[in-house]
Amino acid sequence: MRTCLVVDDSSVIRKVARRILEGLDFQIMEAEDGEKALEVCKRGMPDAVLLDWNMPVMDGYEFLGNLRRMPGGDQPKVVFCTTENDVAHIARALHAGANEYIMKPFDRDIVTAKFQEVGLI
Repeated sequence: MRTCLVVDDSSVIRKVARRILEGLDFQIMEAEDGEKALEVCKRGMPDAVLLDWNMPVMDGYEFLGNLRRMPGGDQPKVVFCTTENDVAHIARALHAGANEYIMKPFDRDIVTAKFQEVGLI
């Protein structure tokens, strides 16, 4: 079964994402900030990461840079999930190694489409 790490400081967003992704046959791991997400990745690299931008302790951008430098960190497909909709934020995320991005709020159709685009389903 494919795995997805959902990284968001909002428990509500993690719960919504879990329901959507479990419906797409993903096994879900969760982290509420980038630091905890890195610990999860050290234990076992996920197939995908749904990543929030703005979080305490370590934000999504910093997490992504650390992930991509880890052994095997180039493998997970990373989908940034953010309320930031300006082109500069999106370009920064993609330049840092994100594969795709989605805007909050999101729904099952949006997540499904983006995960299809990056070859996860």
